[in-house]
Amino acid sequence: MPNADRIIRLKTVLDQTGLTRSTLYRKIDEGTFPRQIRISTRGTGWRESEVKRWIADPMGYDADELDGLA
Repeated sequence: MPNADRIIRLKTVLDQTGLTRSTLYRKIDEGTFPRQIRISTRGTGWRESEVKRWIADPMGYDADELDGLA
């Protein structure tokens, strides 16, 4: 069975990246940070693997480029 990608919430994303909430959402709007996914009616989260990919290369991350891979 393949390893399931963990979903992490906003606080964890902010802790792991060191970004502020406003900077995180600005980067999402710019396409330079992974977009969140809906996990419930009012809740969202991020795929941990995508956040780690951004942490490994924040300047080279392009969310639009990865959309074709999903």
